[in-house]
Amino acid sequence: MTRCQSCSAPLVANINLCRYCGTRNDVDLHGKHSYQMHTHASDRICPECQIPLQTIDLNLHGEFLIERCDKCYGLFFDPGEIETLLDSSVSNVFHINDELMRNINRERYQGHKKVKYLKCPVCQVLMNRSNFGHRSGVVIDRCRDHGIWLESGEISHLMEWKKAGGQMLSEQKKQQAESQPDRPAPARKSSNFDSIMNSRHDDINLVDSVSDMIFRLFD
Repeated sequence: MTRCQSCSAPLVANINLCRYCGTRNDVDLHGKHSYQMHTHASDRICPECQIPLQTIDLNLHGEFLIERCDKCYGLFFDPGEIETLLDSSVSNVFHINDELMRNINRERYQGHKKVKYLKCPVCQVLMNRSNFGHRSGVVIDRCRDHGIWLESGEISHLMEWKKAGGQMLSEQKKQQAESQPDRPAPARKSSNFDSIMNSRHDDINLVDSVSDMIFRLFD
């Protein structure tokens, strides 16, 4: 269980604000990843706090720069960086633990949280919301061109998901979907309305033919 860095009280999952002393905690990096400050104020803006993001270096086999808000502790990753961080941080996963995955998502589920769309820290265009992987329980904010925003606690959530075999499960589901042949679209069934309209159309054509024949007889 994560504890407050100030008073050591237990922190509620996915919540970085201590209920006892009011201190905000960096639950994703403090005590888990060493990092160095690269830029105190970048040109990228926190979509939550509307302040410049810091650029920090996680030093993953060399320079590895990501953006971080020093107020809400949200993190911004360029495309592909989350996968790199997960691969570097979580290894030796050999089986899928469904029960552990359910427990992780149950503990971290935030039913009270309101859905809102955030702007990309780079281009300021509203980002799309989507699930990260299969049964991760994490809904990410993604800009197709510039990257992914994670709120405080969500990268820790994804690490726990991967440890439980979540990434293995997600890859299996993807392979199964790719191996299944495309099913032909079902033939469209004519409705009763279509049948009635076709029947009326035939009747009208018959009446027109008979009328034309009569007019020709008396012409």
